[in-house]
Amino acid sequence: MAKIDLQGLSPEERKQLLAQLQDEEKQNRQDRREAYEALRAEFMHDVFQKVEAIVNEVSGFKSWIDSESEGFKKVMAEYGQTRYDEQNSYTIVDGDLKLEIRSNKVKTFDERADMAAERLIDYLRGYALNSDKGSEDPMYQLAMTLLERNKQGNLDYKSISKLYEMEGKFDEEYTEIMNLFRESNVVQRTALNYYFSKRDKDGVWRRLEPSFCRL
Repeated sequence: MAKIDLQGLSPEERKQLLAQLQDEEKQNRQDRREAYEALRAEFMHDVFQKVEAIVNEVSGFKSWIDSESEGFKKVMAEYGQTRYDEQNSYTIVDGDLKLEIRSNKVKTFDERADMAAERLIDYLRGYALNSDKGSEDPMYQLAMTLLERNKQGNLDYKSISKLYEMEGKFDEEYTEIMNLFRESNVVQRTALNYYFSKRDKDGVWRRLEPSFCRL
């Protein structure tokens, strides 16, 4: 770039040169921004394209193993002429491969919990309005946090149990809402967990865990 003799420029020419340089810098910033945003869009598209494929694959595998294990459980019952099909926890071993299926009862709620949750949200909003701290009141924030639902849209039993412990900090209406939660706790569902193991060369069982946390 040729050196510019600023001393030889008139005030008007200097003004034009400054405007030109500012326009060039503005364009450079715009170009960098567009390049960054294009790379960001490409990166996010690639990441989520792969993760959605994995999620769909895992979901399909879960449906498949639920069906296949249930079918094999019936085969086991017929083979042993037992009522084994009523048992939900068992272990299957074949050579160096082991599949453990563990069943446990999960406490959950019926439709009355949704009514209680709606009432509690309205109650807590009224509480926040009457509080000096408003929505920043720690009791309000804690209670609202405990009402958050999981990815299946269900209330968490342990979180609701913590709401029971706060009854002494509120009035009788809060207790009525808690009683509605208690009455709704009449449904239990069965959760199945699968554990996969493979024996290594030393004869030790090693878990195969398809999880980021275990890699």
